Amino acid sequence: MDADSSTTSETLVEALAAAKREMDVLGWLEWRAVIGLIVPEICASDPVNACERLEIRVRRELARRLDVETVARLSIRVHVYPEPKRVGVDPFRPVDAFLYRELRSCKERSTPYDPIKRKLDIIGSLTLLAVLSPILLLIAILIKSTSRGPVLFRQVRVGQMMKPFTILKFRTMYWDADYRLHHEFVIRFIKAGGQVHERGENGLFKLTNDPRITPVGRILRKASLDELPQLWNVLRGNMSLVGPRPPLLYELKLYKPWHRRRLLEAKPGLTGLWQVAGRSRTTFDEMVRLDLRYARRRSLWTDIKILLATPAAVISGKGAG
Repeated sequence: MDADSSTTSETLVEALAAAKREMDVLGWLEWRAVIGLIVPEICASDPVNACERLEIRVRRELARRLDVETVARLSIRVHVYPEPKRVGVDPFRPVDAFLYRELRSCKERSTPYDPIKRKLDIIGSLTLLAVLSPILLLIAILIKSTSRGPVLFRQVRVGQMMKPFTILKFRTMYWDADYRLHHEFVIRFIKAGGQVHERGENGLFKLTNDPRITPVGRILRKASLDELPQLWNVLRGNMSLVGPRPPLLYELKLYKPWHRRRLLEAKPGLTGLWQVAGRSRTTFDEMVRLDLRYARRRSLWTDIKILLATPAAVISGKGAG
């Protein structure tokens, strides 16, 4: 609830104090700007209606103390934490940034890193798309001439702040491939958490001797060439050259609360710290910790080092993902 004068602020405090219960907590979220009321217990089975009832109660108390014009100028927002799952609602619903104060403070802090990083992403992706265009065309011809189906594989992934986007890859599987095999593999890997788990031939999320992969696709995956169309995602701003790996929806459903932090603090990347930092020995929990370490210590120099280390990781078989 935003307030712009000391008199109005005092009246707001009085109104909220009248609306609150004994167990609720009232205080300044932002001094003299945003007043917050924390309600520890609401109806878990129907949080939406509980929020509506709370807002009605607050507005009733405000109407008793302020004129209609002043009440209309106020902004009242009700948030539930953790955000409830709602049946029939798009599971890719973006995270409410208001609930993550530390993320907001980081964004509000003036720093040249983000705009410079975006410019480097644009320049880097455009340059690579132009330089690699003959290779991209050759790969497209090989895919189209050796198996039925489109050249590009499109898949919805979860990006920063849980925003969905469509990732692009060169198709490496047969057109009628059954994706349940990979689904089951990823579920086992994530549920293993901090335990060492069987690893794919060239990455944590790929199966060994996967029968769904075409002969050309196997070569592309081995050299990570199937990832090259993601340069278009980088150019569009869905991804960055460096950042965490963007997960699938069924992966996200298995995340623990602290796992989700990897999607809040940095934009997903074409390559990242976990791809170049001993990936063959990485468990899922360790992978998430590497992503969080990158997000909290990221800098242009760190990005450059990761980019320079990526070719060696690909050649050694650690960077395919």
